[in-house]
Amino acid sequence: MSGSAPTPIVDGRRQRSERTRQFIIEAYLALLRDNPRIPTSNEIAERAGYSVRSVFERFPDLLSLRIAATDHAFALGSAQAMIRDADADRTTRIRSQVETRAHICENWLPLWRALNANQGESTELKMRIALVREAIWKRLEIMYRPELSGLDEGRRRHMLIALEAITDFESWGRMREGNGLNVEQACAVWIKAIDRLLPPTPAT
Repeated sequence: MSGSAPTPIVDGRRQRSERTRQFIIEAYLALLRDNPRIPTSNEIAERAGYSVRSVFERFPDLLSLRIAATDHAFALGSAQAMIRDADADRTTRIRSQVETRAHICENWLPLWRALNANQGESTELKMRIALVREAIWKRLEIMYRPELSGLDEGRRRHMLIALEAITDFESWGRMREGNGLNVEQACAVWIKAIDRLLPPTPAT
């Protein structure tokens, strides 16, 4: 009958298909964490526990899978980067920002590298990189609003550029991989650098 609700069988198939799609995305991200090289369809299928055919039944090509995985990671990262302590004192705000940013970099650095390495393949990937940078920029503006408020537009922009550069994904990668710092040590480096860079906090 027209307008009738989907049958339980159809709903069950749809749910299983969505679960399969999610497992494939998670397998792709897990492979990137193990190795920043873009995984093959065979590797993704094996990691997810499905056939290559199942992969391409959910995604027309590997670029579509990369885009879907990026969207999934961006949603998770946005939830993990929830604004905390925005109205706290300077020391608390810096520590809160650094610890949140460190957590994001620790989890998503491999995907970020893969995105940048392959962004030439797709305007959609370029757009997603821009969205990530925009979100980082906005968070910095919120967390350091008191210190930025006294700067003119030009100096404020330069300050945000410097703050973003300090806390960039690759900055975290160099500290952790190139210099062998643990998470706590790397956070301490960022905290000290940001505190020195920021102008004095206005008296309240």
